[in-house]
Amino acid sequence: MTLQSEHIGKTKPSFSPQFWLMFVGLVISSTGTTMIWPFLTIYASSKLSMPMAAIMGLMSFNSIAALVSSILAGALVDRFGRKVIMAVGLIGAALVYAGYNFATSYWHFVVLLIFAGLFSPLYRVGTDVTVADMVAPEHRKDAYGIVRMGRNIGVALGPLLGGFVLAKSYSIGFIGAALALLVYGIIVIVFLKETLQKGQAHETLKQQLVIYKEALQNRRFSWMIISFTIMEICATMIWVVLAVHMKTNYGFSEDIYRYIPTTNALMVIFLQVAITRFSQRWRDTQVMPWGAAFYPISMLIIAFSRGFWGFWLGMVVLTIGELIVSPTASAYVANLAPIEKRGRYLGMFALTWPLAMSVGPLVGGYLSDTISIEAPWFFASAVGVLAVLSFWGLDRYNRKKEIETIFVE
Repeated sequence: MTLQSEHIGKTKPSFSPQFWLMFVGLVISSTGTTMIWPFLTIYASSKLSMPMAAIMGLMSFNSIAALVSSILAGALVDRFGRKVIMAVGLIGAALVYAGYNFATSYWHFVVLLIFAGLFSPLYRVGTDVTVADMVAPEHRKDAYGIVRMGRNIGVALGPLLGGFVLAKSYSIGFIGAALALLVYGIIVIVFLKETLQKGQAHETLKQQLVIYKEALQNRRFSWMIISFTIMEICATMIWVVLAVHMKTNYGFSEDIYRYIPTTNALMVIFLQVAITRFSQRWRDTQVMPWGAAFYPISMLIIAFSRGFWGFWLGMVVLTIGELIVSPTASAYVANLAPIEKRGRYLGMFALTWPLAMSVGPLVGGYLSDTISIEAPWFFASAVGVLAVLSFWGLDRYNRKKEIETIFVE
């Protein structure tokens, strides 16, 4: 056991009522959004009747917008405050979900997915930064594990409700998602206290954005961004491509698919805290390659699967890796960041998902249309192996720097 884990074991984490208010808001909002998000590509496919590559291309518009928003989100929450930016993101996202009711053409979906990409990072980054503000460094792994658990309670409930509701009416689902986001928005506006320290927001927005360049000059941080992005390409495949793959190629309906994302969420709810605390026995960078190794394995399982239980097992294996890597990576990034630049660092870390989304589904759709329905999953498996090697390299670099520091001192 390391000195880090011995220190953590001496104190029991205690979180404020504000933290738990956010937890409740996350449960409600994620329940609403996941009623829709896992099924959105199926909905678009049924409305547009286009090849898979075109449907997956819609996600690229979303990811490009999210990429821009994620770059700005960290600077915005450090400049204008966590609370106001979170509220803007939540209310804007609610309007987008309501707008899906009126989408009938490809360009309707393009516009809505662009706005969805712009608004979503605002409240996600705002939430992550607020957690870092509220919680001491030694307890951030626990805090991010609980935040993920809250989001995944919603992910457990949302697809189950969505599979049932959407089989009858997508309109009800869209309205439900919008209302859920508005509820979290009201919680933020009425109850949440601003955690941005006075005097902290003194730079211009342009000056703040320069900090991104400085952050990328931190080799540990930039290496983490690259490693996590590569790994997330596998996650985008299972979260975006799998639903269409199962329905188009094997005839599984939304009512059947819903149990796959729910399995992911239930595993997070019941296993996240225990796995996070167990993983604290080792260095952050030592743990992450082992967690990342589950991702390429899950892609291979899906590639060779023809029935529901094979697809389900693929999600189970990927989720084990997710439970190990995700909170560890969030805490690693938060601890790297100076307090006055925390929003920028976590904002850049949030870029990993849209970066991965701009590659995974689009390439997956193209490979499925042009080569075979298994090709996207073999591609993702190869990418997953690269992620493992990249995380391993980060650990070696970290150890080298630690040894150099000891000798210098």
